[in-house]
Amino acid sequence: MAPKNNIPFSIRKFAPSDQRAATSLFRDGIMENVYPAFFKALGHPDHIGIALSISMAGYVLGGSSYFQALLFVSAWAALLYYCCHEIYEGFLAQRMGADMADINASYLVNPDSAFWVAETEVKGQQKLAGVVALIGKRSENDGERFDDWNGGVIGEESEFGSHAELMHLVVSFPWRRKGFGSEMMQTVMDFCKERGYGRLVLDVSSSQTAAIAMCQKFGFVQTGSHNNTHPNRWFSRLARVSMLRMEKVL
Repeated sequence: MAPKNNIPFSIRKFAPSDQRAATSLFRDGIMENVYPAFFKALGHPDHIGIALSISMAGYVLGGSSYFQALLFVSAWAALLYYCCHEIYEGFLAQRMGADMADINASYLVNPDSAFWVAETEVKGQQKLAGVVALIGKRSENDGERFDDWNGGVIGEESEFGSHAELMHLVVSFPWRRKGFGSEMMQTVMDFCKERGYGRLVLDVSSSQTAAIAMCQKFGFVQTGSHNNTHPNRWFSRLARVSMLRMEKVL
């Protein structure tokens, strides 16, 4: 039991009966990133300039019509929102068709991987408030470690040995900033140390500022990034969403 802010909760291993609640929480956690990404893209200096230009064009083409100017800039904002939505919707569809389709088979069969849920009591009933998943990756040989993100060799694997990848860490909105995320991260790190992993890595989108801040608090550093967040490169360019690789040596 890990109380903080007078809210007791517990972290335990995933059970098959958690499948529906865990996937629902995961879905909500991914899709709620759309709006932060949209507003971040909307406020980018390049996009502000484009919005002003489009607004002016609408004003002139509409014969000094403020309505036309508003219509044009609204269409631009709608395009940015659509791009942000497609990026996170695409990621969600990919995961729901892969590891999240059968959590038990994806994470609990292999002793080097794990999936935990955070539980708290709501009106006398236990409710899932967070999920976190980890996949262990054992090194077969300790040669050079290649970075697929930046396209080059970035170090010697022998220094770090086997590593683990944190796949998902989601906390339901009502229980944010109450210690749930930190406790789940600590649970993951303790597991990694027990299993002998040399480092822990995770990928996080640039719009997830709270998640990035928590990773930095735990000593993670950014080691790479890429903008290939959607098959259509223009979606990634317009949304201004990038993926950051964070790593921590254990």
